[in-house]
Amino acid sequence: MGFPGTWMTESESMVYRVVPKCACSTIGQIMFYSDHGRFFDGDIHDSTEGLHKWAQEASQPLIEANVKSHKSQTFTCVRNPYTRILSSFFDKICGIQRNGKRYRGNLVPMLIQKYGIEVGSPEDGFEFDQIKSFRRFLLFTRDTIRWRRPMEPDIHWSAMSGHVSTFIVNGGRYDQIFWTEDFNPGMQKVLDAVETPHKVDLKKIPRFNESEGHGPKRAHPVEEYFDDLSMHLMFEIYKKDFQLFRYDFENPANKMPTGELDLQEIHAKLGD
Repeated sequence: MGFPGTWMTESESMVYRVVPKCACSTIGQIMFYSDHGRFFDGDIHDSTEGLHKWAQEASQPLIEANVKSHKSQTFTCVRNPYTRILSSFFDKICGIQRNGKRYRGNLVPMLIQKYGIEVGSPEDGFEFDQIKSFRRFLLFTRDTIRWRRPMEPDIHWSAMSGHVSTFIVNGGRYDQIFWTEDFNPGMQKVLDAVETPHKVDLKKIPRFNESEGHGPKRAHPVEEYFDDLSMHLMFEIYKKDFQLFRYDFENPANKMPTGELDLQEIHAKLGD
C-alpha cells in the first residue's frame, strides 16, 4: 500500500500527509520554498519536480525509507468538517476546474440528473439555490461513503480521519497535526522543529487558494446550510473527524476547535 498522498521536501527536512481541502496548496508551496527559495510557478499539485510525491514513482523508495525510519519531522493539517464539505461543494461541484471543464467529466451531469442538484454557470453568474443544492449534494456524499454508490468516495469529501489513518496503518507516525483554522502557529511549530535550506517567514507567505475564483461565492453563513437532517448526515459521515480533531458538531457556526489534539489517541484510534 505504501504512503499515498505523502509529500516530502527534496532535502528531506519534512514529510507531509496531504489532506485535501486543508490548506494543502499553501503547505506544498511552503515546502517547495523551504528547499528552493522560490515558489513553484503554478498549482503545486501539478509539480513533477522539486518536491517528492508518492504519486511520482521515483520518489516512492525515498519517501518509504524516510517514513519507515521516521527520519524527518512528519505532520498533517485538518479542518472543520462543516467548512471542508462546503468548500468541496463550491469548488469541485459548482466550480469550473483549472482545465476549463467540470470536475471529473460526467460527475456534475449525473448529480443534476440523479439528485436534482443545480450548480449554476459562469453565464448566469452562478445563480441557484445554494442551500437546497448543497443539502442534496450531502445526500450524494453520504451515499458514496456509506455504500460506495453511485461511485467511490472522492478524496475531497472522504473523511479526514481516513486520509490521516492510511499513513499510520502503513507504518508512519506523526510528530504534529494542526488545524487550518490556526494555521500560522501550527505551521510555525513544524518549521521550528526542522532545518531548511531557505528560511521561511510565514508572515510573508501568501495563501495559495487554488480553488478560489472558479465558481460561486458562498452566499450564506455556514450554519444556514445545515438543518437538523444535514447535521445528522454530517455526524454519520464524519463522526471520527469531529471527535478526534476536536471540532464542534453541535454548532456549525463555530469553526474553531474546542480542545487540544491528542496525538497518542489519534495514533491509537486510527492505527487499527
